[in-house]
Amino acid sequence: MLVTQLALVSETAQITPSQLNRVAAALQKQALRDFSPIWKIPATVDAFDALDDVPVGYWPMIVMDDIQQDGAAGVHLDNNGQPFSLIEYSDSWSLTASHEMLEMLGDPGGNRLVAGQSPKPGQGVVEYLVEVADPSEAPENGYTINGLLMSDFFTPHFYDPVAAPGVRYSFTGKLDGPRKILPGGYISWHDPVSDHWWQQVWFGTDEPEFVDLGKLTARAGSLRAAIDSRTGTISRIAHSGPQSERFSAARSLTAAVKRSTSSRASGWRERIQQLQAEPVVEGTWEGGGVGQ
Repeated sequence: MLVTQLALVSETAQITPSQLNRVAAALQKQALRDFSPIWKIPATVDAFDALDDVPVGYWPMIVMDDIQQDGAAGVHLDNNGQPFSLIEYSDSWSLTASHEMLEMLGDPGGNRLVAGQSPKPGQGVVEYLVEVADPSEAPENGYTINGLLMSDFFTPHFYDPVAAPGVRYSFTGKLDGPRKILPGGYISWHDPVSDHWWQQVWFGTDEPEFVDLGKLTARAGSLRAAIDSRTGTISRIAHSGPQSERFSAARSLTAAVKRSTSSRASGWRERIQQLQAEPVVEGTWEGGGVGQ
């Protein structure tokens, strides 16, 4: 089985090497422990000091202060059709990085469509764009790994025709049925009859709303890049994350985790000093010789 290899790289002075490594470790745990068993897509995540250090074959996830233009953040394709992601820095950038990682793993090309019944009454069967983190993308729906806020994601059952008892529709379980969204989330689909793109969004309203995006007549990259640019997905996550109660709780947990890891590190250093001061004889031997 091929393993997808991702590289997390910071192009901003606001992220220290220690922070980069901690987020990479959390992303690795999410990819290996949470995402891979559900989607059957094994992946590794490694931190690198600079883009020049990224080995050939890795898909980079690049954190930047300024992406230079609206909608430029998100997953894109390089000149050889290989995916890479641009992540807008914010205090809750681990959430944005998680969102981008999950969507890059779920659909690297950003063009996969899955047929299903439209949530809009009377529209019939439509083609959903596979964006595994969008329906429950709000910070309040995330969860923590190593004290860092990560994004929720839906399972392949999200496209089931009907809801069934005991079925898991998202990793956290907050999505309770197929093709549903939560406050702060959305889904996108193409209506083959009208050739229009549609969304169901839930941004600051009491109930979800339908939005007709119109006909997509031209695009420079993937369908996902075009849709996310129109919707302002990554910028919205970057700006809403630090203001959320879930992020405040995660930040408190991060501080607690840091105290625990620092205490454990002190214990390791103390033990190393003991071993250096009083060398331990691990075993006594008689006869024989030194193994070669």
